[in-house]
Amino acid sequence: MGLPVGSPMPEFSLKDQEGNWFHSNDHVGKAPLVIFFYPKDFTPGCTAEACAFRDHYEDFTEAGALVVGISSDSQDSHRSFSKRHRLPFILLSDPDRKARKQFRVENRFLNLLPGRETFVVDRNGVVVMAFEGMRASGHVQNALKAIKNL
Repeated sequence: MGLPVGSPMPEFSLKDQEGNWFHSNDHVGKAPLVIFFYPKDFTPGCTAEACAFRDHYEDFTEAGALVVGISSDSQDSHRSFSKRHRLPFILLSDPDRKARKQFRVENRFLNLLPGRETFVVDRNGVVVMAFEGMRASGHVQNALKAIKNL
């Protein structure tokens, strides 16, 4: 399991699918964050998860939350993935897996597949929910419940 509830969000800076820098600290004090780590663009489970976040995106934004997906895929891959599936949220490229390590998201299946974990961080920068599961289901529902409880 990754970073435990009650931990401060790690400081990280990554580029999004458009090549813009995303600095985690820029969002502390402004809005809660939903950060989901997923293994790979265009795979069936990851596509299902990303599309589930897309389908509930309005629920998150109405609650004032910012949704961010992170994988080690390139910015170009993220741009194609986002365009093909009409994803309205930010996808961050973590090629060196630094953010993944900071959030303690471990590999699964004989250490071959990057883990799938979702975190909700309140506007004060504290992790208030951590959900781990290789199946795509459950991530959106748990994150939405945590956001509504803030």
